[in-house]
Amino acid sequence: MSSRVSRIRQTPLSWKSIHEGIKQPEFKRNFALQLTAKMGGLVLAFAIIMAVSAMMFHNAHAADAPAPTLADIAKTQQSTISAINTAWTLIAAFLVFFMQAGFMALEAGFARTKESVNIIVEGIVDTCLCGILFWAIGFAFMFGAGSPWIGLGHDAAGPQYNYFFLQNMPETWGTTGVPLIAFWLFQLAFADTCSTITSGAMLGRTGFVGDLIYSVGVSGFIYPILGHWAWGPDGWLVGVGFLDFAGSTVVHTIGGFIALAGAMALGPRLGRVFKRDGGGLPPGHDLLLAAIGGVILWFGWFGFNPGSTLSAMDAQGIGRVATNTMLAACAGGLTSLLYIYPRGKKWDAGIMVNGFLAGLVAITCPCYWVSPTGAILIGAIAGVFVVMAIDLVEWLRVDDPVGAVAVHGFCGIWGTLSLGLFACGKYGATGATGADNSKPISGMFYGGGADQLIKQVIGSASITGATFAIALIMMYAVKSTGLLRISKHGEEEGIDYHEHGASAYPEFPTHESGSGGGYYAGTPVEAPGGAALAMNASEPQTASTMTTNATPPSKPTL
Repeated sequence: MSSRVSRIRQTPLSWKSIHEGIKQPEFKRNFALQLTAKMGGLVLAFAIIMAVSAMMFHNAHAADAPAPTLADIAKTQQSTISAINTAWTLIAAFLVFFMQAGFMALEAGFARTKESVNIIVEGIVDTCLCGILFWAIGFAFMFGAGSPWIGLGHDAAGPQYNYFFLQNMPETWGTTGVPLIAFWLFQLAFADTCSTITSGAMLGRTGFVGDLIYSVGVSGFIYPILGHWAWGPDGWLVGVGFLDFAGSTVVHTIGGFIALAGAMALGPRLGRVFKRDGGGLPPGHDLLLAAIGGVILWFGWFGFNPGSTLSAMDAQGIGRVATNTMLAACAGGLTSLLYIYPRGKKWDAGIMVNGFLAGLVAITCPCYWVSPTGAILIGAIAGVFVVMAIDLVEWLRVDDPVGAVAVHGFCGIWGTLSLGLFACGKYGATGATGADNSKPISGMFYGGGADQLIKQVIGSASITGATFAIALIMMYAVKSTGLLRISKHGEEEGIDYHEHGASAYPEFPTHESGSGGGYYAGTPVEAPGGAALAMNASEPQTASTMTTNATPPSKPTL
């Protein structure tokens, strides 16, 4: 034995000998047994340590920590619910804010090339201005308590809270569990939407300074004060029983009828000939851009309507509102397309975009209280109604390049009234912890009589009438200063160059560099291929006219 051991020790080890040893069955069996034994020992040791720790320290800690009370459990649950509802509200606010991109694309697509930069600048500046105004005074006027007609800036709990400049705010908005600062951001996105709607009917001829002035009136005073009537904690329409879940009246009708007042005060664009005078609405320069903008708005509406629950705990309500929003838009797009087809035997893409937007505007008020079937009917009627409203605005010789008055103003009225017809009698109010359906809302078609319809008529008529009257006074006051509309020369040159010194399409041969006249003043402009271009100032500028009039260069030039 000793000699064998001695030989083993004297045998030099090599990688080959080790590899061969590992391959032996005996080595594998021994290795597996030893590894299993060691792992079992570790598990046993760990179990002993845990058992001893539990016996030594559990009783002491249990004695020190009192059992949680029902109040403690409720507080923990409320904290969790508040966090979920706050996250939901903020996500919805972000979606609504993203609608600004949709508005800019939609308006630019329906406008002419020489108006696109102005649309972008006004859209962004209006957002910035609205944010500051809503922080300083707008939110206090709209959601402050103290008067049925205007918020006085303090919370319903008492004057110790001050909403002006967001000072001394309570932690949450009412019983929602959502921090008031988060609720402010959500409502800012709504206020910004109203301001942007206004600019749609006034594009192409509104002076930039004039836009700033009337935007102060819209975002700082008209929208929040009239919005207080319906959404304020003690607004007088709240006492009447008027309902507007997400703003068919408060946001869209207000914005649409301010737009109507502005378009009337401005007058039509130069060269605009209306249908009853042998003309018609000039085509936009980029229908693709307009359609993409419309779909972005459609997407943002899923923050606008479902987000107005302010509660992620109302799962059924959120699902129903989102579904109703989608179905109304689908119905509006289809019926508008079918309704317009017999006129020219063409499937009109622009009308279809305004059709699904009309369905979205209409469902914004009743979305919480109607069934999916009701949503389809509301949207389908809106799709036809918007075409009729566009015809009416055209007949009145009001120049609305994007159809803002018809889509938002008139379809906002229809959506508000539709609640009194289609509320299905199953749903009551949303809440921080879920729905409260103990007092459901019923419309005329569901056995509720005319009671809710009358309340809706009162609310819609009062806000619409007040909005239009105040907006007319404001717009004509701004017009009297000479700042509301740009000069004739500026409009012929193009508002983009006149007001902003830039073109959204600098590669297009529409202006001479540094020229004060150019394309729209009838001045010949040399195209890249050397051809002279000229266009009558009254002719709408489109990409197709530029393409057909210009001689393309023989090869690309830089």
